[in-house]
Amino acid sequence: MSNNRTLLITGAAGGIGRATVSLFAENGWRVIGVDRSEFGADFPQNGLFIQADIARPEEMQAIFEKAHAFTDTLDALVNNAALQIAKPLVETTVEEWDSVMNANLRSVFLGVKLAHPLLKARGGAGVVNVSSVHAIQTSANIAAYAASKGGLLALTRAMAIELAPDNIRANAVLPGAVDTPMLRAGLQRGHLGGDNVQARLDNLARKTVNGRVGTPAEIAHAIYFLADNEQSSFMTGQALVVDGGATARLSTE
Repeated sequence: MSNNRTLLITGAAGGIGRATVSLFAENGWRVIGVDRSEFGADFPQNGLFIQADIARPEEMQAIFEKAHAFTDTLDALVNNAALQIAKPLVETTVEEWDSVMNANLRSVFLGVKLAHPLLKARGGAGVVNVSSVHAIQTSANIAAYAASKGGLLALTRAMAIELAPDNIRANAVLPGAVDTPMLRAGLQRGHLGGDNVQARLDNLARKTVNGRVGTPAEIAHAIYFLADNEQSSFMTGQALVVDGGATARLSTE
């Protein structure tokens, strides 16, 4: 079975995306990767990389036309691409708000809608939505992102209910602090102190329960667990928090 399984993942060229592409490929899956950025020469040879912007509905349509041409079925859809705008709510423009919602939330609705025939044809598939701990516990100056990721949890539950008759499971992964380009860019908010990126990362690590920042590979393993019908066959509509214990501790501690 493992030789012919196929995954489609958005945000494939990012930190978590690359780790996920590698892990699935190592386990014998064919990978269709989507990203606005180029991936580079090391994309799996038997896969398909599509450079496109998932925030644009017409490009989503084109992505899935290419996916349909490449495969008759999908075993897993991983909605991983995201946009983060870090600024105070009162300074966020309507355009910025919409760009976050379009990239992080609308793209998932549309992706599942367009992937549905391929997932249904498999007769047993999994959707994994990459949300964030910001869906359940958040901080200042990241409201649009937090709202989009919270919306993604509600959407995941709705999907699980509607897709169950087609034997499609839908779950979400909520990563905490993971060392990715997005995290490093977000550290510029200055909420952690420290006069350089490494100092801020160290300060962040000290705030987690297990004393370190996560790796993209650790999130990839959680995604794999939820995508794999053998490992998580009785899970749907769930939110799996992978955050080094960050949300377990009271903020007043």
